[in-house]
Amino acid sequence: MNIYVKLPFNNSYKIFLNQLVDINIDEKVVIVTNDTVSKLHLNYLKQFIFAKQLSVCTILDGEKYKNMDTIDYILNHCFEQKLNRNSYLIAFGGGVIGDMTGFVASIYQRGINFIQIPTTLLSQVDASVGGKTGVNNVYGKNLIGSFYQPKAVYIDPFFLTTLSKKEYNSGISEIIKMAVIFDDKFFEWLKSNDLYDENNIKIAIEKSIKIKSSVVIKDEKEHGVRAALNYGHTFCHVIENETNYDKYLHGEAVGIGMNMANKLAFKLGFINIEILEDIKNLLNKYDIPTNYNIKDIYKFYDSFLLDKKSSNDKIKFILPFGIGNFKIKSDIDKQLVLDTLKEFS
Repeated sequence: MNIYVKLPFNNSYKIFLNQLVDINIDEKVVIVTNDTVSKLHLNYLKQFIFAKQLSVCTILDGEKYKNMDTIDYILNHCFEQKLNRNSYLIAFGGGVIGDMTGFVASIYQRGINFIQIPTTLLSQVDASVGGKTGVNNVYGKNLIGSFYQPKAVYIDPFFLTTLSKKEYNSGISEIIKMAVIFDDKFFEWLKSNDLYDENNIKIAIEKSIKIKSSVVIKDEKEHGVRAALNYGHTFCHVIENETNYDKYLHGEAVGIGMNMANKLAFKLGFINIEILEDIKNLLNKYDIPTNYNIKDIYKFYDSFLLDKKSSNDKIKFILPFGIGNFKIKSDIDKQLVLDTLKEFS
C-alpha cells in the first residue's frame, strides 16, 4: 500500500508501506545510521539499495548526540564522498537519525535529496513524515532546523522485531496522540485492541500515517492545524531538556506531556474526568509514564517561552477538546498553568 503526500512546489512524495522494495538511484548515495541500527539491519537494507556509489556514515546512538557536532561529522562525510546536488542521503534509523539527516540534506550545497527509512515505531508513525528536521542545543529541543521534505518514505514493519519493549511502547505513545486529537473512532479501537499483535500494529501504523499525512497536506509549514500534532510536546520538550535527554525516550516524555496537557484541559472544562482517566489508562496499558517530579514550577514555566510554538511571551498549548478534537490556546492564565504544574511537583 502507498500513501501519497501531495504538496506544492514539487515537494510531493510517496510513503511505501510494508516490506522494502528495490530502491534504484543512479547517483551517489550515503546511508546515515547509528551503530545500533547498523549492526542489526544494515545488511538487510543493502539488499534493496542499488546506487552508482554507496557509502555509510555511522554516528553514535542517542538523543544526546543530536547536536551540531554530529551535523558537522555527517557533512564532512558528504564532502569526502564528493556528493553533488543530485546525490541522495538515506536516513536509516529512528527520529534522531531522520531529523539530523534531513537537516544535513537541507543545508548541504543548499539542498540535496534524501529518503526516510525509519526503523523505530515512533519514527514510522510520526517523525519520518512531514519534513521537520533539526537538532537540539542547550536551550531546547529542535530549536535549530528546517522544513525539508523527503523524496520518499519506506515503512517496513520488519524493523520493529528488534525493538526493545521500551522503544516499542514509546512509539505507541505517538499513536495514542494522533487518536486523541484527530480521531475518536481510532481512539475507541485502540482501547479494545492489543498493539502487541502483529496485525493490529500494522493497522495502527497505516491509520497514524494517514492522519499525519492529511494534516501535513493541509498545513506543511505548521501555520495552523499541524500545530495540533504537538499535543503533549510543549511539556515534553521541557522534561527532555531538564533530564538531559537521558532519562526518557521521546515517546515516554510525550506521554507525561499528554497527561500534563490533559490536566490543564480538565481545569478548563475541555475534557471530563472520564476522558482524562481513559487516556491515562491507555498510556499506562503500555507502560508509558504519565508522572514527573517538577523541582521548580516557575523555572519549568519559564522554559515554555523557549518553545518554538511560543511567541511574544505567549505560550501556545495544544489541548484535547473531548476525543477527536482539540483547541490551540495562547491566552491561558499563568496561575492556572502553575496550578497544573503543582500537581506534578
